[in-house]
Amino acid sequence: MLLDWLTVILLIGIGLVLIIVELIFVPGTTVIGILGFVLVAVGVWIGYAALGTNTGHVILAASVLIGFVAFFLSFRSDVWTRFALKGRIESRMNEENQQNLEVGEMGVTLSALRPQGTAMFREKHHEVQTKGEFVDANTPVRIISITPNKVIVEAIS
Repeated sequence: MLLDWLTVILLIGIGLVLIIVELIFVPGTTVIGILGFVLVAVGVWIGYAALGTNTGHVILAASVLIGFVAFFLSFRSDVWTRFALKGRIESRMNEENQQNLEVGEMGVTLSALRPQGTAMFREKHHEVQTKGEFVDANTPVRIISITPNKVIVEAIS
């Protein structure tokens, strides 16, 4: 009898923890949430089978109530904010060097552009991109357009 109670409590407890982990840390329907639901269902089923119908009803009601309370408290309180990332990246690609470049300026590729890579203009490295063609390393290139996040180049024949 004690082993039945221990089994039911452990299955339901672990199942509820897995469901909350699914809701908080792993959003979407994944194996963790399904496994948690199955464990709770098996725990309630064992409660009905081993401990009787009335005790099974109490176990089912307690499981649902504890699940809702745990769900409500986990979202209401700021318990999970210490797990959240608070840092922000505020820099942008080529932000400091982009003003120095001009359309028509010539440079040389340092890496193969497939279609992105690195090129050197005015002795500085810049991330560049072609319009889709591949360019080998150490090939002369010319800037054909500059947008806020991209430097588009073409190979010079």
